[in-house]
Amino acid sequence: MSNEYYQDKEKAVGIEPPEVEVAPDQAIAKRFGAFGPFLEKLFASGVEARGVERVPEDQRETRNVWNNLLMWWSVNTVLTTIPIGVLGKYVFTLTFQHAVATILCFGFLGANATAFVATLGPQTGLRTMIITRYSSGYIGCTLYSILNILTQLGFATTAVILGGQTLASINSSHGIPLVAGIIIIGVCSLIPCFVGYNMVHVYEKYAWIVTFFIMCCLYGLGAKAGFDISAQKSAEDTGRALSADIISFGGIVFGSFAGWAPVAADYNVRLPADTPALRVFTLTMFGLYIPVCFTSILGAALITITDPEYVAAFGADGSTGRLIAQVLSPWGGGGKFLLVLLAFSCIANNIPNTYSTALSIQALGRPLAVVPRFIWVIFAFLVYTIAGVAGREHFSEILSNFLSILSYWTAFFIVIMAEEHFIFRRPGGKLRGYNLANWDQPSKLPPGFAGILAGCFGVVGAIVGMAQVWYTGPIGQKAGATYGADLGFELAAAFAAVTYPPLRWIEIKLTGR
Repeated sequence: MSNEYYQDKEKAVGIEPPEVEVAPDQAIAKRFGAFGPFLEKLFASGVEARGVERVPEDQRETRNVWNNLLMWWSVNTVLTTIPIGVLGKYVFTLTFQHAVATILCFGFLGANATAFVATLGPQTGLRTMIITRYSSGYIGCTLYSILNILTQLGFATTAVILGGQTLASINSSHGIPLVAGIIIIGVCSLIPCFVGYNMVHVYEKYAWIVTFFIMCCLYGLGAKAGFDISAQKSAEDTGRALSADIISFGGIVFGSFAGWAPVAADYNVRLPADTPALRVFTLTMFGLYIPVCFTSILGAALITITDPEYVAAFGADGSTGRLIAQVLSPWGGGGKFLLVLLAFSCIANNIPNTYSTALSIQALGRPLAVVPRFIWVIFAFLVYTIAGVAGREHFSEILSNFLSILSYWTAFFIVIMAEEHFIFRRPGGKLRGYNLANWDQPSKLPPGFAGILAGCFGVVGAIVGMAQVWYTGPIGQKAGATYGADLGFELAAAFAAVTYPPLRWIEIKLTGR
């Protein structure tokens, strides 16, 4: 959908199209007075000056739409994705067949949801959190930004822990300490994010190549060690308990895909506004679906190896890093070299966490938006590195609990954005497009009570449907056997989907926005 659509629709309702904006590097340099010359030199050296400000059409820099595929392929063909499949057996006692079916089905749903959000980047020139202002208002954007900051920092924490675990497992007697490994992964993730958008895309354009080769090697070595796809059959639940395990694991899988939705539009805002939405959708969807399924199914396969040495490597604490080190051990020094490269693949996964955390902090409000983006990148790095060091011995618990809860809010977040776009912003809808000039003007944006209330209903749906170790909702309890079934994301999406349209209609009727 071209920008002319938005401009034509804005003119039709008496709203001017977006004005040409001042270059962000000049604006920031003037704002910081004595530090201005330093910042000008920094930005001139290639560090990105733009933060959450809209990218006008005349400042779009590239037509390389294939980055929508290659970036997400690199982000997800990584060591961090392997434990998702491992959880199928380790936490939910599923057989390989049931784990794979769950990954494929719930993953397809999550990949499509994230791909939709990605299409809004070129159309609006806005970062994902800022786009929420058109459905949930300025306050709603602030609330979503807080949730997204916690989400991306959670992802980053798991990434640096797993990367650090893998580096530490290379040589158990004289290897890198786990804490040092975590810090190394964190610092390497910081560098491209500090530089900004262009550096992020350059790195992610090629990072997948080496890692994809290593994943294929792991499949081959694992098969040689002996995959036993029936190994878990005796331990797997049956009846309602099995259904509950599949549904709960499905929530984790959905969260691993949909967790990228709150940042999906951040990485294509510089594409021309007339970039076909279907092309962006398709490339993003396959850029997520193929690598995540390929890599997480690898994890589900590796956990079926019954050789005592492999079982001991995984251990009672569920160390995926040690297990992979054992799989590569037949190749001696060559295997250790591949393990080092695999540990550093966590960088590709952690880059969008770091970069988008900074943008979400800026989206909290104008006082934080005036602080240069790279400052918040450094802040994010410090937070997740410290958190990784503190939680380094509890990786599996952090991952399973975090991904489950993550799926709850991303479910209603996506539903609200989709209903706003397809019902109220469509041609012939109540509002007919996005008033792009108003992205940072609270008085001209929707008040947000419809989006916030629908989100609250989504939270209610998550609460009554969730099934966690520390709490099980009444519906979640009835849906399963002893431990219930985690229906949190399904009910969160359903409650928000039902309540948002009538609430938004009332909001438009009363305010005209």
